[in-house]
Amino acid sequence: MKLYNTLTRQKEEFVPITPGEVKMYSCGPTVYNFFHLGNARPFIVFDCLRNFLEYIGYKVTFVQNFTDVDDKLINKAREEGCTVKEIADKYIKEYFVDAEGLGVRRATIHPRATENIDAIIDTVKVLIEKGHAYEVDGDVYFATKSFKDYGKLSHQPLDDLESGVRKELEPGKRDPMDFALWKKRKDDEIGWESPWGVGRPGWHIECSAMVNRYLGKTIDIHSGGFDLIFPHHENEIAQSECANDAPFAHYWLHNGFINVNNEKMSKSLGNFFTIRDIAQKYDYEVIRFFMLSAHYRTPINFSDELMDAAKAGLERMYNCLGNLEHLAKTAPEGALDEGICAAMDGFKERFIAAMEDDLNTADAISVLFEAVRFINSAKEMSSADIERCADTLKELGGVLGLLQKERKADISAEVEALIAERAEARKNKDWAKSDEIRDRLKGMGVVLEDTRSGVKWHIEA
Repeated sequence: MKLYNTLTRQKEEFVPITPGEVKMYSCGPTVYNFFHLGNARPFIVFDCLRNFLEYIGYKVTFVQNFTDVDDKLINKAREEGCTVKEIADKYIKEYFVDAEGLGVRRATIHPRATENIDAIIDTVKVLIEKGHAYEVDGDVYFATKSFKDYGKLSHQPLDDLESGVRKELEPGKRDPMDFALWKKRKDDEIGWESPWGVGRPGWHIECSAMVNRYLGKTIDIHSGGFDLIFPHHENEIAQSECANDAPFAHYWLHNGFINVNNEKMSKSLGNFFTIRDIAQKYDYEVIRFFMLSAHYRTPINFSDELMDAAKAGLERMYNCLGNLEHLAKTAPEGALDEGICAAMDGFKERFIAAMEDDLNTADAISVLFEAVRFINSAKEMSSADIERCADTLKELGGVLGLLQKERKADISAEVEALIAERAEARKNKDWAKSDEIRDRLKGMGVVLEDTRSGVKWHIEA
């Protein structure tokens, strides 16, 4: 398997630290609100990567954090007249509602920053002891220039990075590029006792501390959105490698941005959507299908037209499964057809090849559509052939987190009886009755298609 490594800017053969095992960390949400469209993409993409790694035989330990202390949570708690913990608890619960709707599995571990204050303090203490951090009146800063490789992830020299930073120094800060590891408590803010007084962690340090606690000094894969490369992931590398004297992560994966109607998503433009908003109009699985229909590193454009196309595409796959289920009720018994077996094996091989090529879900979905076309055009199949085709679609769809639901499209006994009655009418060449039943079914939202292998149907999208 090859993955594009942001650190080296090239596709590399994936070789885990421990054969057969993968340690993977992905940045999770800051839990002060429902998560939005841009958040959803990395959640879905890296959940899919985890699925595929397990599918090809790896044991994956997957950690995704919750940032549950931050300026945004503090401000939200003030607005709502409650505690920061109450805000965090509320939106962690809501995260799981939306994530599970999207088919995103729970991580092996979902650590919260506030549950790891001791590990964060220990990491900061080590950085101070090694001369990579300094304390000023209760605040602790990381000395960026103490890490000679700073900028290696974003591929920018320190001078270039520094030119984009405000030159006004905060009181006590030695260099504009230095960043906070620990923040002194202000007024009524939430805080914890530390060697530097009551305060709270900076944003970047929590991930370094939690990776070290739950996965070790060096991990296989670290992932997140493209917007996290700098400064968040750059700072994580600096902190972790200075504290541990070891490489932090071997492979860095980042997904591309999402635009809305070809414009950058922002509240000021009125095109800022939470997943909860979108799920009012489109099924969660349609959202997942849409996200995976493009390669994860490419920018993706969100629009009603593209979502409608995703809905129709997913419906086509489910209709194929529905047809197979319907045909299985009357299919003759018999041995597996060699041609069908070879075709299904070929689709599986091509699907895996696409996924092994830097998680190319777009090509993998194209393979699934080819499988659907093959199945829909197949001549009469035995019950064994039908089972093989359905199992292949569900198996490969499952890797993508798709095609696992029992759909409402299952036909009722009344619809099934009408289909059987129409088949009898056609057998007796009673075309008028056949057409009448077809029209009646269409009015019920069931569209029929007469094929060489029998009647097929689907629910109108």
